[in-house]
Amino acid sequence: MVESYDAVVIGSGQAGPSLAVRLAQHGLRTALIEREHLGGTCVNDGCTPTKTLVASARVAHMARRAADYGVRIGGEVGVDMAAVKARKDRVVQASLDGLRAWLSGTQNLDLVAGTARFTGPRTISVGARALTASRIFINTGGRPLVPDWPGLSEVPYLTNVSMMDVDRVPKHMIVVGGSYIGLEFAQMFRRFGSEVTILEHADRLIAREDPDVSATIREILESEGIAVRCGIRDPTVAPHASGVRVDATIANQPLSVVGSDLLLAVGRRPNVEDLDLEAAGVKLDARGFIAVDDELRTSAEGIWALGDANGKGAFTHTSYNDYEIVAANLLDGDSRRVSARITAYALFTDPPLGRAGMTEAEVRATGKPALKGHIPMTRVARARERGETQGFMKVLVDGETKLILGAALLCIEADEIVHSLLDVMSARAPYTAIERTMHIHPTVSELIPTMLGELRTVS
Repeated sequence: MVESYDAVVIGSGQAGPSLAVRLAQHGLRTALIEREHLGGTCVNDGCTPTKTLVASARVAHMARRAADYGVRIGGEVGVDMAAVKARKDRVVQASLDGLRAWLSGTQNLDLVAGTARFTGPRTISVGARALTASRIFINTGGRPLVPDWPGLSEVPYLTNVSMMDVDRVPKHMIVVGGSYIGLEFAQMFRRFGSEVTILEHADRLIAREDPDVSATIREILESEGIAVRCGIRDPTVAPHASGVRVDATIANQPLSVVGSDLLLAVGRRPNVEDLDLEAAGVKLDARGFIAVDDELRTSAEGIWALGDANGKGAFTHTSYNDYEIVAANLLDGDSRRVSARITAYALFTDPPLGRAGMTEAEVRATGKPALKGHIPMTRVARARERGETQGFMKVLVDGETKLILGAALLCIEADEIVHSLLDVMSARAPYTAIERTMHIHPTVSELIPTMLGELRTVS
C-alpha cells in the first residue's frame, strides 16, 4: 500500500521541522522523515552543543584572568571536562525534548523514522513503507568531510560530531583545518587546558575573509598559546606512542607534529547519496550539492531542497531562511528569493567575528567608488573597561549611494552588534541613518557612528 500525503519533508534539521509544521497547520497532511535524530546538526553536534562548550571555555579563561580585574581565586583554575560535557548534554536534551513535543503535538503531521529513498518522481520508500506526495522537500543536511590522506585510516580521529562525546581534556590536540569549526574547537580546548596546534592548507586562517581579519584572529589565538601552521602540503598521518603524528611540508620544509588527538575540520559534504535522486529526476551541481533555482526548486517538478544539501549556505540561519522563502512563496502568495538575502554569519571565537555583506576584497573587485571606516577596539571605552580590547571594527560603504556594502566586526559582542548594520543594509537605508542616531553610552555599538564619521576613500 502506498501512503498518500499532501507533503513530505525529508530531514529534521533547521528548515525541516518548521516547514513541516507550517504545512500541517495549513491543512496539508504532512510526513516528516528522519533517519537518525531530530534536530539535525545544529541541535545535536553544531550550534547548540558547541556554543554551550564555548561558554564553559570562556568561564575558565576569564577565571584565569581574574587577577587582571582585582579578583582573587583561591587555588588553581581547573576544568572538569566530564561536568562540562554533562552540562552540554543537558542543554542539548532540553532542546530535543522541546522539538519532539512540538512536532508530536502538531495535527496533520506524522513523524516517520528511517532512511528515505526516491523510487520515482513522487514516491519514496522508508523501510517497508511507501509514501507519495505532490510536494516533497529535501532537508538532509551535511556531514564532516574526511580527507583521503595517507595513513589516516590507521589512526583514530575526531570530527565535530564525535567531539561531542569527548569527556576529557586532551593533552595535545592537532586541529586540521583553520576555518570556522576548527578555530572554535582550537580556542575552546586550549582554554580547557589542552596544548593545541592548528594545521591549515591555505596560506592564512579563514582564507575567505580579508587578510586583516585573518591576521588578527591568528594573533588572538597565538596570544593564548595556540600554535598555527599555515601552508601545509602533502600531509601524512601515522600512529605514535603519544597518539598520532602528522608529517607535512611548509614551503618545501619538513614539518612533524605529534599529538594525543586529531580533529579533522576540513569542510563538509551534503547528505545526498542515500536518496537515489536520479529516480526522482533531481540533479546535482558541479560541487555535488542539489541544484536549485532562486526559489529553491530542484530540477524535478514538485521537489524543493533546503539547507546544507543545496549548497546555498552552510549555516543554521541560512537553512531557516530557506524555510521562510519556501513557505512564503507556497503558502503566503509572496515572492521571496535566495538572491535577495544578504550574506551574514559569525565566527564564535572569543572575541567573535560578525560578518555582513561583502568583504573588502569583494568591494575592491567591483571597481566602484567606495569608502571604508576602521576603528581598533583600543579606542572603544567599553572594551577598555571590560579589559577586552582585541580586534577591530570595519565597514565598507558605496561612495555614491551611501549604502553599506559590508562589515567585519572582530570584537566583543560582534555577533550581536553586527545586526545593527545588517538591518540597515536590509532596509537599504544610507549609512547616515546610523551616523545621525543617538546611541547609548557606554556601549560598543556607540563607536559605529564614530567610525562612519571617519570614512576614507578605498584606494
